[in-house]
Amino acid sequence: MHIAIDGPAASGKSSVAKALAEHFGALHLETGKMYRAVALGLSRGIPLDRIRIQVSDAGTFLLNDDDVTGCLHTPALDRASSEVATRADVRHRLVALQQAIAAGRNIVMEGRDIGTVVLPHADAKIFLEASPEVRARRRAQQRGEVDHRTILKDLRERDHRDRTRALSPLNAASDARIIDTSEKALSKVILEAIAWVKERLAEGDSSVQEGD
Repeated sequence: MHIAIDGPAASGKSSVAKALAEHFGALHLETGKMYRAVALGLSRGIPLDRIRIQVSDAGTFLLNDDDVTGCLHTPALDRASSEVATRADVRHRLVALQQAIAAGRNIVMEGRDIGTVVLPHADAKIFLEASPEVRARRRAQQRGEVDHRTILKDLRERDHRDRTRALSPLNAASDARIIDTSEKALSKVILEAIAWVKERLAEGDSSVQEGD
């Protein structure tokens, strides 16, 4: 079972993906952290061809054997990861790694090109969206910041880069369920996502059951 979740920053991907992974007994992979790990490696002076990224079943991210799980979400890496994601050499390498991780596994994978590029034949695809203002307020709350205007500016710039890049731009797959999370409680979004996945699995006659 492969479930693909895409959407812009702070649209709710991680929360929904974690809930789906727990509900269906699947591995959760946040691919954005892989791009952040690459950006971190480059900032440390490690050449791209020497950067090694490993992801454990528990969600631990190793950069050249160094556990960097707890230091991947910073404003600097927000910007840097979006920039390295425009590089063809980085994307080709990470897409291949993501597909290898998914092979033979039940997985919920989140990112920006999962349903369109990484897992185009996923059993269920979901695209989450929300207004930039709502997403900026969410990100500010996550970081404990009062003024979200700088975050809003950064998000809009990142949205533009993600949607206009030549390689794997951020777009909803034609067969994805689009859910606008702007005015919905997270619990309702999760229930809607679960219902959609169940529907798609039933159509595909999947043998995966809840909690397996």
